[in-house]
Amino acid sequence: MPELKQTTERERALLVALNFRSADRLRTVEYLEELGLLADSAGADVLQKVVQERPHPDAAFFVGKGKAEEIGKLVEDLHIDLVVFDDDLSAVQVRNLGKVITCKIMDRSGLILSIFASRARTREAKTQVELAQLQYMLPRLTRQWTHLSKQYGGIGTKGPGETQIETDRRAIRTRISHLRTKLNDIDRERETQRKGREQFPRVALVGYTNAGKSTLLNWFSDAGVLAENRLFATLDSTVRSVRLSPLHTILLSDTVGFIRKLPHHLVASFKSTLDEVREADILLHIVDISHPLFEEQMAVVQETLQDLGAGDKRMIVVFNKIDALEERSKIPLLTANHPDAVFVSATRGIQMSVLQEKILAILDSEILERTITLPTNASRRIAQLHEVAHVLETTYDGNEAIIRFRIHRVIAERLGILTSP
Repeated sequence: MPELKQTTERERALLVALNFRSADRLRTVEYLEELGLLADSAGADVLQKVVQERPHPDAAFFVGKGKAEEIGKLVEDLHIDLVVFDDDLSAVQVRNLGKVITCKIMDRSGLILSIFASRARTREAKTQVELAQLQYMLPRLTRQWTHLSKQYGGIGTKGPGETQIETDRRAIRTRISHLRTKLNDIDRERETQRKGREQFPRVALVGYTNAGKSTLLNWFSDAGVLAENRLFATLDSTVRSVRLSPLHTILLSDTVGFIRKLPHHLVASFKSTLDEVREADILLHIVDISHPLFEEQMAVVQETLQDLGAGDKRMIVVFNKIDALEERSKIPLLTANHPDAVFVSATRGIQMSVLQEKILAILDSEILERTITLPTNASRRIAQLHEVAHVLETTYDGNEAIIRFRIHRVIAERLGILTSP
């Protein structure tokens, strides 16, 4: 698939969007602004933006042949290196657009995948991104390889009449199968890691990209995660142990940001990373309150969580970046609509102690006080209990130890600790 140059030289980009209903033009412009931020994250400078009014996409040229030719003229006049469309394009549309636009053509999904490819650092992330890229590329091979449609035959081919594209597709399918096997192995490794951390409640940070999740993680844990005002500044998930109080230690995980029209191949490929969300006990939904479309971003996150099977998790809504909010009058209405929400600035530490207290209140509400009787020779069970619970009292009756303790309900269930009132 097309990739942006991995050099210090930034590319010159032109962005294109369709506006299907004139009443939504302002929203279309906002979407185009977000596409511009994605282009910036990918390493391109946006020189021009084009919005085309149409009742529906043109099957052949997406924006229509006339508009495509206009864009082609702009590309030549402005020396554009890259044209990015805000919606996914079919192979036919890209092939036709390539006849009148003499530079690289990408759609939104391709641009996001390019960013992920450049930001992936760990073995897991690189494998996930490559799988998503190949799945995205497979039905679009005609974009790059129309010149390979010549018929070949003879030794080394499937048989007379097979095209080079069909050979490429077989190679890609084989690679996809290999990457899936590799990710399954990584998934098993992660599962083993998670089992080793079962004694702690899990809290996951979720939210739209650039909402401030990494900054929040750094505030709680001094994790040193890159926190930059740029879409998808960080990609690899990070898990840190955070001691909130003498009785409460949590595992706090940062996850990849969500975004409108996040490629479904990417979501599927990042299954093992997003398992941190599925298996969390509490979700912190971080919202950039200073963004003009923050309510729509919240809806995108909720929809993605539903798709992941995590829509019913216990959640705290965290309205971040209140220091950058110009219309302070929004806060009373948001407080009424989200009575359990917290308003913070992770960068400046404003109200972060309130968020910590809110998390502790949820954890305390899940604390059980129980008494268990164990044989005095059950040293491993007794040691485990001291490790995962707060032991209040231990008394002995012959060969039995009677232990009164407090423990988080989730931990008791996870570890299968038998308790009795």
